[in-house]
Amino acid sequence: MTARIERVVTEGVVDVDGVDFKVENNTWIVGDDDEVIVIDPARDADKIMEQVGEREVLAVICTHGLADHVGAAIEVASRDEAIVALHPKDKPIWRETWSETWPDIDLEDDGRFEVAGSTLDVMETPGITPGGISLYSEDLEVVFTGKSLQADGPGKLGGEYPALADQLTSIGGRLFTLPMGTRVLPAQGEETTVGDLEPHFDDWVSGSLTRTEQPEGPLLDGTKASGISLDPSDD
Repeated sequence: MTARIERVVTEGVVDVDGVDFKVENNTWIVGDDDEVIVIDPARDADKIMEQVGEREVLAVICTHGLADHVGAAIEVASRDEAIVALHPKDKPIWRETWSETWPDIDLEDDGRFEVAGSTLDVMETPGITPGGISLYSEDLEVVFTGKSLQADGPGKLGGEYPALADQLTSIGGRLFTLPMGTRVLPAQGEETTVGDLEPHFDDWVSGSLTRTEQPEGPLLDGTKASGISLDPSDD
């Protein structure tokens, strides 16, 4: 028996460099009738735990250290004394939300979590943040990508790409090596598949993400660059 996947959508405001952005976030719950892992608990712990119910929370995994990925991490983990996991490079960002505590364990590339007969493998996918990760489950045929990759292409932070070259390397070198049928489950927006997005990768590398006018394609809604001019080939 393999685990099932559930989504909880929460709403709130995120401050990026003094500017407020209203966002909706996906929190993903992976498990069965007895146990679950919670991925990217945003801001509404009560809503998330209502979905969890009486099931045991084994772990809370944060794909990034940003507030809308960790805002309910402590509350969600506390009931069952679950571990909270984050990549060590995102600990400084974590402290902007949780100034008096740290995650319990450091995520590492090729790390592994097991829940309800399914496995989640850690993939380092920096770009949005230095410690960004994705979680791939071969048996569930899904990858949880946080902000690294979304249905309309590479995710953005406050309307910009903090490190686009790193992000594209993560997408092309890691996420687009997965089977084309793999479901992409991001922290914001609807799901897609690797096969739906991979054909657009060459356009992103050639600069479509940083042009004022963009061609038709999956990036038309939600990822138009805002005055950024970054050569994706830069180191």
